[in-house]
Amino acid sequence: MSNAFFEVPVAFNEPVTSFAPGTPERESLQATYKKMYNEVVDIPMFIGGKEVFTDNKRDIHPPHDFKHKIGTYNAGTKAHVQQAIDSALEAREKWANMSWQSRAAIFLKAADLLAGPFRDRVNASTMLAQSKNAMQAEIDAACELADFFRFNVQYMTDIYHNQPESAPGIWNRLEYRPLEGFVFALTPFNFTSIAANLCAAPALMGNVVVWKPSNTQIYSAWTLVELFRAAGVPDGVINIVYVDGPDAGDVIFNHPELAGLHFTGSTGVFRHLWKEIGVNIAKYRSYPRIVGETGGKDFVVMHNSADALEVATGLTRGAFEFQGQKCSAASRAYIPASKWEEVKAHVIAQVSDFKIGSPEDFSNFINAVIDRKSFDKIAGYIDFAKSQNDAEIIAGGNYDDSKGYFIEPTVIVTTNPKFKTICEEIFGPVLTIYVYEDNTWEEMLKLVDSTSEYALTGAIFSLDRYAAEYATKALENAAGNFYINDKPTGAVVGQQPFGGARGSGTNDKAGSYMNLLRWVNARTIKETFVPAKDYKYPFLG
Repeated sequence: MSNAFFEVPVAFNEPVTSFAPGTPERESLQATYKKMYNEVVDIPMFIGGKEVFTDNKRDIHPPHDFKHKIGTYNAGTKAHVQQAIDSALEAREKWANMSWQSRAAIFLKAADLLAGPFRDRVNASTMLAQSKNAMQAEIDAACELADFFRFNVQYMTDIYHNQPESAPGIWNRLEYRPLEGFVFALTPFNFTSIAANLCAAPALMGNVVVWKPSNTQIYSAWTLVELFRAAGVPDGVINIVYVDGPDAGDVIFNHPELAGLHFTGSTGVFRHLWKEIGVNIAKYRSYPRIVGETGGKDFVVMHNSADALEVATGLTRGAFEFQGQKCSAASRAYIPASKWEEVKAHVIAQVSDFKIGSPEDFSNFINAVIDRKSFDKIAGYIDFAKSQNDAEIIAGGNYDDSKGYFIEPTVIVTTNPKFKTICEEIFGPVLTIYVYEDNTWEEMLKLVDSTSEYALTGAIFSLDRYAAEYATKALENAAGNFYINDKPTGAVVGQQPFGGARGSGTNDKAGSYMNLLRWVNARTIKETFVPAKDYKYPFLG
């Protein structure tokens, strides 16, 4: 019988492996990558603890080598979505009533498994499925996910510790219950860690989950299912289905037990889902929690006091790591005229030094974009820029889909502060720069704030503290994660809670207690030790 409040292990950030030449970690990951590359796997859905196969098998190919087959996944139907909901609801009572320390132990075990025996496999699957280089896979699939598991356990105990005061003669208690029903997790292709956390965060708090991953991430998603199973997540708590979006929506958003939506993806899709929930609001037992992180048109602002090389490096890393397929990627920059030539020279030199190709070759900094649809969209923006008189491409501008979906990191300079590529989300390796006159600093900041519908990340580079402080205040609503003298990417769990507002989402901050609070229903309990026996108050005398 549990009769103590248990202290959980202190959370820490998982150290990032360098994969430097000659290290055993590099050799081990390369060997795992090659092994998985040469296998063909058949990936089932996972519903109620059972692997579910269908006759509708769809091929899986690495984005950097789309003629090579690494597996198939078993596509499902509306019936499978209903089965997943039924399995989740069947598992709910036992899972919700499990002691919090047992739930904590499961996800702490998952973190240690991920940091140890699962590390190479989850990294290699991410390299293959999403065309991430070794470093990008490591900071995502291994380190950030282990951080999510460990810090979420710590945040859960912090939440449970938060209790109201009690006056003499009464005892007030606050109980944090899971939501009544199931949570739908709809996850993106770009971060394996986000896909897992969108399921794991609600589950840690006692909820049951139906999970639909992006079709282009199913290969690495299955590694996460294997991780959850190895860690001891009970059958039915997290169910994964591979269905078309409309089929999933028809079942899920019409189900009375829908308790929440945990989403990362496009702004358009999120708004559509919110509308669907609104139309069906009277069908639900409770008001569904809606948590979403969506798009971004993230900026870098340079003050004329800043160091040109530092800014250039912030731009090339911030814009082009993982081919710019991060919600936080730098995609527009504002450079003062007095520093432009120096910044330009550094940017061109660094971009020209990038190697492009398969993540199997660890010397490649740039890999492929995720799929044909993305390739065509990004290429269309590049072609548009080539055709305009008010824009110039100073680096990149080429693309090649003969073997994989490869697009050169492309830098566009425009004289139009409302140019198409400086306003619209591209989600690829395209950076647009606007050069402003130094004496228009304050007006330029207003332009930055008003150009985009998004407000996810942004950065200011300045060695002048007055200028940095002014920009921080002027842009307080333009970014949920704001960086001073750093690129606008790379938020670390436990250090920079992540999320944005405006068109970028609900800003519930993944990697903090704020997100976990959305997955509980609080119940206040007041106990009076000696109840009154007369209705009369003293003032009646």
